[in-house]
Formats: sequence, structure tokens, C-alpha cells
Amino acid sequence: MTDIDTRSLRDACGAFATGVTVISTRSAEGDHGMTANAFMSVSLDPPLISISLDRKCKMLERVREAGRYAVNILSSEMQPIALHFAGKHDPAFADIFEERHGFPVLGGASAFLLTEVVQEIEAGDHSLFIGRVRHLERDPAASPLLFCGGQFGELAPASMETRP
Repeated sequence: MTDIDTRSLRDACGAFATGVTVISTRSAEGDHGMTANAFMSVSLDPPLISISLDRKCKMLERVREAGRYAVNILSSEMQPIALHFAGKHDPAFADIFEERHGFPVLGGASAFLLTEVVQEIEAGDHSLFIGRVRHLERDPAASPLLFCGGQFGELAPASMETRP
């Protein structure tokens, strides 16, 4: 076995198509959001999800301070919002959050899940935050925003099969 180059690992993992989320939380300084695709379901009973945050990112301390976070699963029309929360700030999105049960969330998202942190696990240069889902909302008609190989995409419409 050889050492794994971090760029090669990043590129290999980037070949895995994922959905796009904005992690949001509220701290003493206000509402905060960060684009991320490191999100997964952990357990249905109890209802647990996880996010992975780089230990150097500002969001890590904000989630620790708040003890809770929301996962906003972006719809296909929300690419500009994904870019905004990925660091390409657009003044049009300066006041974009809506409030749900004391959490900042994004209207128009395919879904959002509101959680309380139940566990933090240090894993290499990241920390995993396991959150117990306390509330969720979903738009079943929304199409998800996807990300793969450094590019955004969306699902192709389902083809209509015609029978003779």
C-alpha cells in the first residue's frame, strides 16, 4: 500500500454524484450558512442524520456553539444560492433565510431537516455532527440539485413510456 495523495482522493470522491445542501445554524452573531455535500442519513429510529465539517471552517464552531443545525436540501433552481454559500457571495442573498422553529432555513428547498446535535466525532481533519431530527418539511414535487466532478447538474425528466 502507498500513501494516498489528498488531491487524488478528493478527485476520486468527486466522481460520486451527490445532492447539494446548505447547512445553517443560528449563533450569537446571527444566522449562518455553508454549502456542503457531506450529509447522510444515519438512523431512522431514532431519526439521526450527520454532517461532516472541516475543522478549519467557521461553521464548525458555530454548530458547536448552537448545539443544533438545519440541513437544507437544495432544489435544482438553487444553484446561485449554493454558490453564494460556497463563498461566491451575492448581495441579492444577504437576507435569504426564513425562520422555522427558531432555525434559519431556505425557502424553496427540496426539503429541510432541523436537528439537535447529539454527538460530535472527530475524524481526521473533519468532525462529524450527528443530529437528532426534530422537524422536517419536504416538497415532493421539487427536483434536486446535484453535484459531481466539480459541476452542478440535475436529474433528467423521467421518460414517458408509450405502449402500443
